Amino acid sequence: MTREEKLERGPIVRTMLAMGIPTFIAQFINLLYNIVDRIYIGHIPECGAQALTGVGVCFPIITFVSAFTSLMGMGGAPLAGIELGKKEREKAEKILGNSASSLVILSVILMVVFQIIKKPFLFMFGASEATYVYAGPYLTIYLTGTIFAMLSIGLNAYITTQGASVTAMLSVIIGAVVNMILDPIFIFGLNLGVQGAAIATVISQAISAIWVLAFLFGKKATLRLRVKYMIPDIKIIGKICSLGISPFIMGATESLISVIFNSGAQKFGGDLYVGSITILQSVMQIVSIPLNGFASGVVPIISYNYGAKNMQRVKKTALTLIGITFSVSAVLTLIAMFIPESMASLFTTDKELVRLCGKVMPVFMSGMLIFGLQSGSQNSFMALGKAKQSLFFALLRKVILLSPLAIILPRVMDSVMGIYYAEPISDVTSALCCFTVFIITLKKEMKEK
Repeated sequence: MTREEKLERGPIVRTMLAMGIPTFIAQFINLLYNIVDRIYIGHIPECGAQALTGVGVCFPIITFVSAFTSLMGMGGAPLAGIELGKKEREKAEKILGNSASSLVILSVILMVVFQIIKKPFLFMFGASEATYVYAGPYLTIYLTGTIFAMLSIGLNAYITTQGASVTAMLSVIIGAVVNMILDPIFIFGLNLGVQGAAIATVISQAISAIWVLAFLFGKKATLRLRVKYMIPDIKIIGKICSLGISPFIMGATESLISVIFNSGAQKFGGDLYVGSITILQSVMQIVSIPLNGFASGVVPIISYNYGAKNMQRVKKTALTLIGITFSVSAVLTLIAMFIPESMASLFTTDKELVRLCGKVMPVFMSGMLIFGLQSGSQNSFMALGKAKQSLFFALLRKVILLSPLAIILPRVMDSVMGIYYAEPISDVTSALCCFTVFIITLKKEMKEK
């Protein structure tokens, strides 16, 4: 069977696993870009805890930049998948071309802007004089590789949407393996510290970007990147952005949350609590990012069949996806909640910081037990082109609930613990709401089509 025939007629569970597992692995390995950096940085002799905290305050800027890859990649890939389902290959390739050119333009703008404003922003995000000496150099080098990061991640979604999930996985694995090899060489062997970690990341992202572009320009691609379709078309870019605004908001609000968490932890606790936030968010990403990766791998199946008006296949795929994401999120979260100090020890040798994480991690992570409901439902909204619903639930979790709770609860409780309680309250509320509305929407779509 061809890739498109598998999307249309392949056994549902087998096809989901064939497409979802490679993207699950790819996202998990992609997560290692930053996780491995944090692990090595946290174990730098004498200054590991401060260096880790310094890199942690860079996350809001790094996350915000990454949000633009979701805007163009996750915004355009489902649209291209729907056009493929309609047998409109030229329209799908125009979407790919406009996404690629937009990523290049955005990467240059973002790199220049944040190089200029990084110092005041880092202090605003929770840096101190002691931690800025690590944060500043790390971010300066990281930003030089913005174009590689955006192209490799943003365009990889278009490899997945044409059914080549293994190729998409390999693009991430290649970069991650290079990163893991270079990290200890640059950090410890050449004694470059956090700067070495940033250099290793930029080189690995550049290699991933070359792999992605080579495939999309090559003859093996079903959906090819063509220069003639890279001339910006405002209408196409508008459609991409209208759907991509939801994952963009999800990424951008992660940046906002990092700012609120870091500044609040600095005010009510100090550098030690800022360091705990870095570790807790890293552990949360171990659960959420690979899970969303699996869901994004299944999105092309739903999008293709929605475009082909095969609603029974859409329904079965979406409900199976939600069942899988819910089960996996529960298992991974329980592991983190039962061995919090062991998880924290991956990132630091500072005993005081490990003890603090052991105390707060079970509270902070508890809402992730049902995160899979939101992950599966929200990605299914994206697959159906339901931009408004997907956007609302992205805003609900992080902006409407978590942001104000993280500001209000520490003041009401007069304790830094309020920050840690804000996360599970937001996670549980938004997951239940998102799942309920998706089921109602799916029933409505089944009746209409």
